[in-house]
Amino acid sequence: MKIEQIYTGCLAEAAYYIESNGEAAIIDPLREIAPYLNKAAHNNAKIKYIFETHFHADFVSGHVDLAQKSGAVIVYGPTAKTQFNAHIAKDGEQFKIGDVTLTVLHTPGHTPESTTYLLTDENGKAHCIFTGDTLFIGDVGRPDLAQQGDMTMEDMAATLYDSLHKKIMVLPDDVIVYPAHGAGSACGKNMSKETFDTLGNQKQVNYALKAASKEQFIQEVTEGILPPPQYFAKNAAMNKLGYASIDAVYEQGMKALSPTEFELMANQSGALVLDTRDPQEFAKGFIPNAINIGLNGQFAPWVGALITDLKQPILLITDNGKEQETITRLARVGYDNTIGYLAGGFEAWKAENREIDQIKSISAAEFEEVVNGQGNLLALDVRKPGEYQAEHLEFTLARPLDYINDWMSEVKPDETYYIHCAGGYRSMIAASILKARGIDHVIDVAGGYGAIKNTGLKRTDFVCQSKAMKV
Repeated sequence: MKIEQIYTGCLAEAAYYIESNGEAAIIDPLREIAPYLNKAAHNNAKIKYIFETHFHADFVSGHVDLAQKSGAVIVYGPTAKTQFNAHIAKDGEQFKIGDVTLTVLHTPGHTPESTTYLLTDENGKAHCIFTGDTLFIGDVGRPDLAQQGDMTMEDMAATLYDSLHKKIMVLPDDVIVYPAHGAGSACGKNMSKETFDTLGNQKQVNYALKAASKEQFIQEVTEGILPPPQYFAKNAAMNKLGYASIDAVYEQGMKALSPTEFELMANQSGALVLDTRDPQEFAKGFIPNAINIGLNGQFAPWVGALITDLKQPILLITDNGKEQETITRLARVGYDNTIGYLAGGFEAWKAENREIDQIKSISAAEFEEVVNGQGNLLALDVRKPGEYQAEHLEFTLARPLDYINDWMSEVKPDETYYIHCAGGYRSMIAASILKARGIDHVIDVAGGYGAIKNTGLKRTDFVCQSKAMKV
């Protein structure tokens, strides 16, 4: 028996490869399927099943493509309805992969069809559970994403409590918990950086499993949940209805364009120009109106949070050799309409002496000097509300990047804005968006709040309600 967790850090997502006696199964595969096919081929194994724990909201799964390429059967848990061929399993139904068995445990609560798969080994011993978004390490799935009919978030939380206590917590303590996500995912609020654990230890340390009553569980699980990113419902629909082949996405997107062709395509298509270089490299020079979302950060989730139309045509500027990786990571969250990239990257654009723009970036020490010399200035803290509430500069305004479309109307074109986040990644995204929308006087504080904490600027650990954004 072989079980491999395939963890993708930028999405905080875990897929699983299970193999026994020449047969294999994949649980919650990502959009690009070549790694699974290659792994099975290398091991002389045939992929027999593709198990989905639920209709994922934070990424587009690779189940449809993988089934077509491998001949494997897609399996969902009870109540799931799809518009492609899939086996909708019954609660308690069993599937053989070589000498091991996967048993369906219907565990609704995060979503109605959410299912946990219990793996028993060659000797019939319960070995591990693949919990999807039902149970995380340190947390449980948020209950607000798939409310049905008259069911409220609290109703779904109550259902989740029942699923955990009747289906999962009754299993042996030495069973290994393999969830679909780790820290950084928006599918929960208190996930550990660890990506697996024993069930017994989770009973001791997971706040949700330690709740003394169903009422306490509902209160704690629903408290402080922020609105889900706008792309979640759209990704869930793609996972339910189907989607374009990843090969077609690559064929359309992997078109190398000269600077002249790139500019013409941008003008004719209304495409978003997305620059995925390092934020500080972007600041030194970029194509006017380009948006910076760096590939080396939480790229796909920020694309999903900020670009509201999944069908938006996108033109790419990347570091050399990063074009296909960028298209892949866009497709993972449903952005399939990349229409080309700038051959030679930004250097090719600059070599032809074409128009460029810049964003001024200053150090935290320089920012301190400006504050002390100027006094009254407009400084935007674009971190998440919880980060701001924990600690912030006394004079900064809370303007979370997640909700930039909500507060953009407050920004005045004739004012100068200093922008910071935690480390400099999100602040450059915000600055580039402001620049693209006609706000010329934006200044990025490099290193963000992490660097600012080393200055003498006064900080506070409580929220100034008059400045806090209402979200």
